[in-house]
Amino acid sequence: MPINVNNPEADALTRKFAEMAGVGITDAIVIAMKEAIERRRNKETPRETAARLRAKHGVTLDDAARKPLPREVFDTMWDED
Repeated sequence: MPINVNNPEADALTRKFAEMAGVGITDAIVIAMKEAIERRRNKETPRETAARLRAKHGVTLDDAARKPLPREVFDTMWDED
């Protein structure tokens, strides 16, 4: 099934990628779409990223660390005085 793209930016980006990768336009689109799909499929959630970094650096969360900070802490951080 043919794809017809009538967007100058999409055309320019595709041609630039094709030149960088040393491939034709069709192959550039296939490569870019495969890479985009793979990135989205393997994307970590923020919670997963935090868990990975805690494990990497040996950080554990005790009960105190899991308790939300009081509002005053945030107010102090954003105080513009």
